[in-house]
Amino acid sequence: MPTEPEYSTILVSEDGPILTITLNRPDHGNMFNVTMLREIHAALEESRRETHTRVIVLTGSGERFFCIGGEKDQLEDTLGYPGVLPVVDVYSMIERHPKPVIAAVNGYAVGGGNVLHVVCDLTIAKRSAVFRQVGPMMGSYDAGYGTWMLEDLIGRKRAKEMWFLNEKISADRAYEIGLVNRVVDDEAFTDEVRAMALAVAERGSHALRAVKASLAARTGGVEGLSRVANDLLMPYYLHTDEAQELSAAFRGKRTPDPERFNH
Repeated sequence: MPTEPEYSTILVSEDGPILTITLNRPDHGNMFNVTMLREIHAALEESRRETHTRVIVLTGSGERFFCIGGEKDQLEDTLGYPGVLPVVDVYSMIERHPKPVIAAVNGYAVGGGNVLHVVCDLTIAKRSAVFRQVGPMMGSYDAGYGTWMLEDLIGRKRAKEMWFLNEKISADRAYEIGLVNRVVDDEAFTDEVRAMALAVAERGSHALRAVKASLAARTGGVEGLSRVANDLLMPYYLHTDEAQELSAAFRGKRTPDPERFNH
């Protein structure tokens, strides 16, 4: 992984098989801007290409904020792509990343910050954490990951309630409605996040990758289906007797020997 000084808005650290990406703009509520989104995307992409990381934790710097959405001050004044905050690139990267991504919500998760934890595979939250969607109060909305996946998590009526009423939701209430997986006392948060990440890291990486891809395939269209097929194909093609014999027979222009398929 790149060393921390190469990033200006995030911190990246390793703890054995755990890679932690920390949103590091605490004086701005850990809001993401163009630079942060590009850096998160780069760190996630880099983690795809190495084998020692088995699970990724995404959290916020400080004690008060996980992330309270996005800033648009770096956007160019254009209707073209440079004028678009590249947040969907990050959401998509998390969903299709082969390694599990855990959101460790250490404070307010508001707007795009709420969507950010929703797209992660698991969410563990401090008891003092707060969740909220505020888009319509500001004339804004998320008509993609922040609605579709939220509905899958908590149901249509509750998803509409979050978007229409924009009320603050406590961590305990978030757990009750299925918005998060676990809520832990603030003083135990760091230890509990590490314990959860290590438990995931002990599982079979190929199995986790296949399960994650399979769950994403329902909403991923052709990309989701292709990812499932590709992830299942490569271990079969490279490591099974059946595939090795079929390939050898094809190259040798001979009939494959079925007796070798199950060795």
